Amino acid sequence: MEKTGLDQIVSIHFGSREGPWRNTSSLADDPRWQLAQRIVDSAQFSKSPRLSSFLLYIVSKSLEGRENEVTEQQIGVHVFGRPLGYRTVDDNIVRSYARQLRKRLAEYFASDGIDDAMRIEIPLGGYLPAFTTPGLPAEDEHKPILVERTLAERTMTTTVDFASSPVSVPRHKWRRAMARTCLLAGYSALLIWLTWLVVRTGTPRRPLEPAGLLWMAMLQGSGNTYIVPPDAGLNLVEDLSHQSMPLADYLRGKYLDLPLPGVDPHSETDLRAQQLTGFTNLQMVATLARLSEYSPAHVFLRFPRDLRLDDLKSANTVIIGSECSNPWAVIAESSTNFRIHCNSGMQGATVVNVKPQSGEAASYTSHWNEPIHESYAVISFTPNLSGYGHLLLLGGLDAAATQAAGEALLSSETITPILQRARRPDGSLAAFEVLLRTTSIQANATDTHVIASRTY
Repeated sequence: MEKTGLDQIVSIHFGSREGPWRNTSSLADDPRWQLAQRIVDSAQFSKSPRLSSFLLYIVSKSLEGRENEVTEQQIGVHVFGRPLGYRTVDDNIVRSYARQLRKRLAEYFASDGIDDAMRIEIPLGGYLPAFTTPGLPAEDEHKPILVERTLAERTMTTTVDFASSPVSVPRHKWRRAMARTCLLAGYSALLIWLTWLVVRTGTPRRPLEPAGLLWMAMLQGSGNTYIVPPDAGLNLVEDLSHQSMPLADYLRGKYLDLPLPGVDPHSETDLRAQQLTGFTNLQMVATLARLSEYSPAHVFLRFPRDLRLDDLKSANTVIIGSECSNPWAVIAESSTNFRIHCNSGMQGATVVNVKPQSGEAASYTSHWNEPIHESYAVISFTPNLSGYGHLLLLGGLDAAATQAAGEALLSSETITPILQRARRPDGSLAAFEVLLRTTSIQANATDTHVIASRTY
């Protein structure tokens, strides 16, 4: 007998309806369980068995009154096959998929489930599902709330598992704690500002050079700046599946569903869920952090899977990598002349010269599969989506070319002539873009020089 979608999911991840699912027959008439089954059979979930298993596991445990089993570690063991006692601080598989699950649920209730009388939500700070009715409050004012772990708590090496044991705090105590925290934060901010003021006023200022104008525009000011490195995990998934990932599909988490032939399940899960990037990008970020214009209070490192379109409207953004490894690059290139496109089947990439000038080629392609080859990179400085901030793109046809773009931008000899031409009479910088040629020797860039540029 052919299995239904739900049966296939259960069979793939749990072997059969026995074991963790032995009691689900008692839930057959529960409208909440019926809703969960409709969701996993929907278009948003049918091609993602891991997300479906995640949802069915937490819903079944919740409805059976076994909420103590809805923890990060238990989900990792029963849904993702992690060994008993694995360290959740070292493996973020559950947290990564929880973000995607919340996103897919929102998509479902905005489309197929828009008319459902009940909804399933997963509040931040835990993994227990909440069953809500549109238009009614999801929780009572006097109920305790869950405190979400901070970044520091997630990275501390400690015997306490914050994800597995959310802290229940009465609301009146929570508010007093928040008031004390805000007061301390205010004192800390004042101290930091006073320290900064003493240091800045006591340090002789160097003459403002063109590169200084660029970094002041990108890294200082009242708004935030996001530095967005490439998603190396995505790039590997694309290479293995021979399919590129457009930005729209990336935002929907479609990289979770691309086929990865020949990859074992554990490695496959790591590639899809881990936040991976290259060492060259780490070097680039470290160099930016050493610039005198760097403002740690306003500059944040943001992994591309966590970036949102509104961020490109409200903040400055440094995007590292081409659209092949960082789909957000397509936003920065939407109005530029030099654009990097992934070749069919992920067989390298090409710089397209939209309007070639005299002596320029219409496109530039590298022999990417040779140990020593010419490669190309693009630097572009353009307004952000609101027009009140900036986007800075450093992208290349391969890792060596992206490295070359970063080194060129931080080399006064290479970038100063471009910035001098882009400098306006009022001292600000006009939009500009640069095309670079470099030589890649075993994935390291050398002999980089400018072959074309534009100023707007």
